[in-house]
Amino acid sequence: MSTAPATLAVPVPAARIRPAAARRFAESARTVPSLATFEQAVEDTRERVRTVTERVPLDRLNGWRHDEDTGFITHESGRFFSVEGLRVETQGPRAAWGQPIINQPETGILGFLVKEIGGILHFLMQLKAEPGNRNGLQLSPTVQATRSNYTGVHGGQPVPYLEFFQDSARRRVIADVRQSEHGTRFLCKRNRNMIVETTEPVEARDGFVWLTLGQIHHLLAVEDLVNMSTRSVLACLPLEGGAPHTGDEDFGTALARSLTPGSLELHPLANVLSWITEARTRSEMRAHTVPLDALADWAVSDGRISHQAGRYFDVIGVRVEALGREVGQWCQPMIHARAAGLVAFLITRVRGVLHVLMQVRAEPGLTDTAELAPTVQCTPDDCARLSPGERPLFLDLAQNARAADIRFDTVLSEEGGRFYHTGSRHLVVETGWLPEPPDFRWLTLAQLEELTQHSYYLNMQARSMMACLRSLFHGDAR
Repeated sequence: MSTAPATLAVPVPAARIRPAAARRFAESARTVPSLATFEQAVEDTRERVRTVTERVPLDRLNGWRHDEDTGFITHESGRFFSVEGLRVETQGPRAAWGQPIINQPETGILGFLVKEIGGILHFLMQLKAEPGNRNGLQLSPTVQATRSNYTGVHGGQPVPYLEFFQDSARRRVIADVRQSEHGTRFLCKRNRNMIVETTEPVEARDGFVWLTLGQIHHLLAVEDLVNMSTRSVLACLPLEGGAPHTGDEDFGTALARSLTPGSLELHPLANVLSWITEARTRSEMRAHTVPLDALADWAVSDGRISHQAGRYFDVIGVRVEALGREVGQWCQPMIHARAAGLVAFLITRVRGVLHVLMQVRAEPGLTDTAELAPTVQCTPDDCARLSPGERPLFLDLAQNARAADIRFDTVLSEEGGRFYHTGSRHLVVETGWLPEPPDFRWLTLAQLEELTQHSYYLNMQARSMMACLRSLFHGDAR
């Protein structure tokens, strides 16, 4: 005699977190209280948190050595990162080249802890001093740590608030995705970009401050204040504009519509994914590591590795003394750009919905060959030597934009843990309609947000620009 199987309780699906979170983040974006408390926190923190960085020759970095077997610069622990040579072969104007590159084969955590305070979502921000920062303190995520850091390889103090990102019982996940770092300076480097919410009481320790999204958006317009890691994670959070599809045709309304899923899209997302996949498939870029002394156009001079023509960047050594960090002193190599970069979004309104002109761009250090990049991503000083046919598309349009067409224009730093005094001008320019070259597509911000839920679709510069453009969303600010 057979027995009927026991009836199992069917789990009840939880309400979709992301759409609800998008509305809550929009409310936080509309909330811009006085920044007096933040400004006082900055002044107080400057007394307790700072770094003093001294440039030193690469061969005088304590704990680092030139590995005779590999030809790389490595740490004596075998951890942290190494500086290696990279040989790149591709099709196009530059058929082949070599360059130094940072190899850091571990996944760090860039994470925001968020919490409702007075019914509004607030972000726990860290005032962090990095050795490469030009201006000392910058706003970083709650946790910004490499795996070597948070597992204690450096022998320093524990990372504050790390438990909320490692203990699933203490938080609710809003976003959790691995994203690439700079594909021309890092070899397949990824970081876990996280946003988690807690309902526990959480006190802001010294050097930390609670801010609304509206306050962070306001501070993004300040030169070199909101760091690269913060901008990367901000691009991964859900944000819905909630704008009507009829009525006002001003810039703010067009931006809000662009943030709202279901608004007009020139290209269905399935077609966008196919376009990216096609670009990755047809790419002929090949890269492999080589000893640093095998790089024909690079040489050690004055204690640093430099391009023989004085272009691009240098690999330098620094000695750091830090107050208020997990470790008090250390040495390391860093990347120092010869000139400021430019990253620019060209935007236009299509039937009242803002669209961004994105390019698909292959870079030798990316995990999956190519990712979406800003309309323009380059170092203008390097491009000045190129013929008109070799210059990046739309560079002249961005650089020569009328003041009336510029929606955002701020110089922001690259990641201060690996880049020394290096930054890029972040520029948003509104234009009329422009035809799409083969490697470019007009996309909405809602489409870009959808792509940030998955790894390796928007490069670091695109995520940084996305955070800047979305900072212009205020709704009915209060």
